[in-house]
Amino acid sequence: MTLRPKPNALSWLWLAAAMIVLDQLTKWWALTALQPAETPHPVIPGILNWTLTFNTGAAFSFLADSAGWQRWFFALLALGISAMLSVWLARTSRNDWRTALPLALIVGGALGNLIDRLHAAKVTDFIQVFLGSYPFPVFNVADSAISVGAVALIVFSIFSGSPKRP
Repeated sequence: MTLRPKPNALSWLWLAAAMIVLDQLTKWWALTALQPAETPHPVIPGILNWTLTFNTGAAFSFLADSAGWQRWFFALLALGISAMLSVWLARTSRNDWRTALPLALIVGGALGNLIDRLHAAKVTDFIQVFLGSYPFPVFNVADSAISVGAVALIVFSIFSGSPKRP
């Protein structure tokens, strides 16, 4: 009798790869179509602009004014988190989409921004949303994937019991 391993959720990394491709394509578009930087291009006036910006820090420009060490700190953080989440995927059942989908989104977003950090030492952002008259910090597709993945992981764990951890 041969024991066959249960199929794991690593196959969900196709979603991470798709997020990386979508993120890089949209950043390429922003870099070519939204010049000069910092110039708003209204899509839905008062609600949504395309505005090309660059961020050397993390979310909400955290550590953006540092001397440059943050590039490598955030690069290592993205690699470490992606590796840990990939191990979590490897230990998750392929059918457990409530765990696999959010983890894949977070991995894709982290690696999408990592590409920018390694290539240009800064992350390209271009989506500007307004909450009333308050402009939310400019973000990108990778940031969206990370945020949606993190919220989904929390919501799914609250409403369906705790996700299985490695």
